[in-house]
Amino acid sequence: MMDTLYLAWRYLAFHRVKTAILVAAITLIVFLPVGLRVIVNQSSRQLTARAEATPLVIGAKGSPTELTLNTLYFSSDVPARTTYAAASEVTDTDLAQAIPMYVRFRVRDQPIVGTALEYFEFRGLRLAEGRQMAVLGEAVLGSRAAERLGAGPGDHVISSPESVFDIAGVYPLRMPVVGVLEFSDSADDEAVFVDVKTAWVIEGLGHGHQDLSQPEAAAGVLRREGNVVVGNASVMQFNEITPDNIDSFHFHGDLSDFPLTAVVVVPPDQRSSALLQGRYQTAELSQVVSPSEVMNELLDTILTVEKFVIAGAVTVGLATLATAFLVFALSLRLRRRERETLFKIGGSRAAVATVMTSEIVAVLAAGVMLALLLTFLTQRYGDVIIRALIR
Repeated sequence: MMDTLYLAWRYLAFHRVKTAILVAAITLIVFLPVGLRVIVNQSSRQLTARAEATPLVIGAKGSPTELTLNTLYFSSDVPARTTYAAASEVTDTDLAQAIPMYVRFRVRDQPIVGTALEYFEFRGLRLAEGRQMAVLGEAVLGSRAAERLGAGPGDHVISSPESVFDIAGVYPLRMPVVGVLEFSDSADDEAVFVDVKTAWVIEGLGHGHQDLSQPEAAAGVLRREGNVVVGNASVMQFNEITPDNIDSFHFHGDLSDFPLTAVVVVPPDQRSSALLQGRYQTAELSQVVSPSEVMNELLDTILTVEKFVIAGAVTVGLATLATAFLVFALSLRLRRRERETLFKIGGSRAAVATVMTSEIVAVLAAGVMLALLLTFLTQRYGDVIIRALIR
């Protein structure tokens, strides 16, 4: 028996290229459907975990999916804007905690998330270094954002214009970094967090400028009407909020009318959640969505596509498997003289058949073992793979 196995091993080792190709083909046939299923399951768990941890989201009428993705993952296009009054209305009901969200701007590729301090407690985010934002204009970075921007406490980050050709747009705001969050393995790691009022300053709804009542600002005065001083276009606006100029920053208009992309709503119990959702059933301008339901609907669509992908992979795999057996069959035909030689030197038909069968079994076993190893590695390091693909 050992002699026949040795002969099979030597044949496979001599024809190493053909053997490697066959083993790789068998490995892919087995691994692709299984590995794809593992990756999809892990991706689904990651997506739904954050959605299930977010009870409700209120926003303007529009796409629930777009609203959910922007609020939870800071991705997708900016949804239709609601107003800060929406957050105040939730607070006034005493049914839930309201956390304002304004996710529109970026620092390079990192999203700027305008929110309140309650957001950090809600998500369980802790500081790795520095402190929390305390005054207008300060920023706290997620762990990956800090790494990509090369910034930490004491450094500064600058908001990016929404368009290269946004000549009439707002000035980029230079923001001091006061803290960096611990790694949380979530979308929060990618974000630059600021107070929602700082996001309004970036949009140009609030600004600070030189004191027009001072003599050195006379060139910027258009006219004076009693105690009212009207500036002209030459008035210098500050692009950084510092202790020296923070008192000059102000907002024009009613803050309740200022924009938000969403309001994260955290009710204390199911009864409060149901009552709150009932209030928005007939709302004309606002909608309340359950992120878990939205993500489940999205995943149902993805899983439907996945079934077709797996079916295609299985079909291709079967075709590849048939090709591999065709290779074995042709190889056996080409080795006819080799078998005759083995018969002439005293090999029995059973021994020769064992040699040939051992070669096929060895290739199949090697392919299946490698596929199992790849599946284990995918199961073990799937989260790392998914994060790398997303990054």
